[in-house]
Amino acid sequence: MSIVTTEAELAALYGQPLEAATAKEIDRLVPAYRAYIEAAPFAVLATAGPEGLDASPRGDRPGFVRVADERTLLLPDRRGNNRIDSLRNIVRDPRVALLFVIPGVGNTLRVNGRAHIDTDPALLASFAVEEKAPRSVAVIAIERVYFQCARALVRSELWNPARHLDPKSLPSAGQILSELSQGRVGGETYDREWPERAARTMW
Repeated sequence: MSIVTTEAELAALYGQPLEAATAKEIDRLVPAYRAYIEAAPFAVLATAGPEGLDASPRGDRPGFVRVADERTLLLPDRRGNNRIDSLRNIVRDPRVALLFVIPGVGNTLRVNGRAHIDTDPALLASFAVEEKAPRSVAVIAIERVYFQCARALVRSELWNPARHLDPKSLPSAGQILSELSQGRVGGETYDREWPERAARTMW
């Protein structure tokens, strides 16, 4: 086996990063980085807790992650499945990371920082959509921010419509739930009712 176990071994294997890979990393938002956040309708939120790591999708209208100032982001928690894995992690370990993705754009934006959960009524009301406010908002203090080059998205051809799969070629949510629960939940009824249920509970 050829297992790498030290940073020195990694350095010998990969060498030093180019200046372009390090100059882009700063501790605050500049106008260019703010533009990415305000255009992004999707992000992945990474958190850590005693049980391990978690990466959770977050999506809404572009700019749903609000820039409070050059060192602070506000992330509303929209309706979901109430597992609250990310929120549970944050109250025990404030370290978070965000990966912002913009359809059609190759570059992504990465933000690392520390978060706390806020339930101030005025703050929640400011995020209301269709008169529905989130239950909480994650307030993120930025520690590092930088863009990631487009190689991963170019290699994956993520935005190439010719590469998009027909959803019917994969197991549906109802099928997965039915199999894992031995028929207690899920099934065709779940799949049939999901679009209406999602529209009714989107926010």
